[in-house]
Amino acid sequence: MIECETKTRKWGNSIGLILPKEVTKSEKIKENEKLKILILKQNHMLKKTFGMFKGKWKKSAQTIKDEIRAELHNA
Repeated sequence: MIECETKTRKWGNSIGLILPKEVTKSEKIKENEKLKILILKQNHMLKKTFGMFKGKWKKSAQTIKDEIRAELHNA
């Protein structure tokens, strides 16, 4: 699994995503290949969520985020 950031773009009546060249090379992605995409919209929800529990958790927010990323990577 690889993580990258991209913007949506209008493509006819649809919305498209452009994958960076480095990602397509490293993952050997070809034209017309089927991909599964995990969509994480950037917002402040995680910041709000972790902020609610400030001082109540024994683990740091960074440790929890690292654990979540590791789980997503192994999924």
